Formats: sequence, C-alpha cells, structure tokens
Amino acid sequence: SVAILLYLARKYKTPDHWYPSDLQKRARVDEYLAWHHANTRVKASKVFSFKVLLPLITGQPLPPEKLEGLIEELNVVLKQFEEKFLQDKPFLAGSEVSLADLVAVVELIQPVCAGYDIFAGRPTLAAWRRRVEDAVGKQLFQEAHEEIMNASTL
Repeated sequence: SVAILLYLARKYKTPDHWYPSDLQKRARVDEYLAWHHANTRVKASKVFSFKVLLPLITGQPLPPEKLEGLIEELNVVLKQFEEKFLQDKPFLAGSEVSLADLVAVVELIQPVCAGYDIFAGRPTLAAWRRRVEDAVGKQLFQEAHEEIMNASTL
C-alpha cells in the first residue's frame, strides 16, 4: 500500500531519493501516486485479474473481445504514463528512483505475467523498467515478483 510505503520511508529515514524532502520533487512522487490508483493500478490489474484469476475461479477463459477491450484501456494509460510522467526522465520523479517507480513497476508487471508483454515495442518503457530493476537490484527485483510471475501456471 502507498500509505505503508510512505510511513516506512518517513519512519526509517530512507535515502532521500525514495521520498524526497525537496517539496517539488516530493510533489512529483505524490502526483504519480495519486494518479496511479485510478489509472495504472486499475487497468493493469484488470488485465491480470480477468486473464489469469477469473479463469481460475470460473473455469472459463476470458472472451477474446473482452481482453481486447481491457488491453486497449491499458494502452491508453501506458501512453499517458510515458508522455505525462516519464517524459524524457530516467525515473518518474526525476533522475533517481523513487517510491513512484516501485509502485508503478509492481502494477506493470501484472499484465506481463498474464501473457501481455507491455514492454515489447515500447523502448522508453522497457528502458525505464531496466533502470528500476537495476536500482533495486536484479536479484531482489526477481524475488519480489517471483510469486506473481508464476501465477499463470496455477
């Protein structure tokens, strides 16, 4: 949860780049975190839920036209993500990784786990993901996403 991440960043005085003390930089993190709930989270998790979880529960695959509609909605959000938030910066809030990047990458991994590689054909988005993975550390990144990466094999 965003509230838990913010609490932990404040309580343990994490390095400043995670949740910057500079008000303008912090506003960039907060801006994305507020937008995220109704956009990235909703659209990315819908693809995962409808493609992976719903068929597990119902025993029925998702109709292709429903999946196409969900992917179209996600593509709109991905375009906004790149153009409005990422722009030409290495990370969402500037030159260093922040909580905004962590929250975003977690949601954007979900469609990948459902078989829709959102990073393919999007070099800007793919480069951003690699930078986030490098900043966190490849091993930790893989460990953090291990369960969801195997969700489609349930």
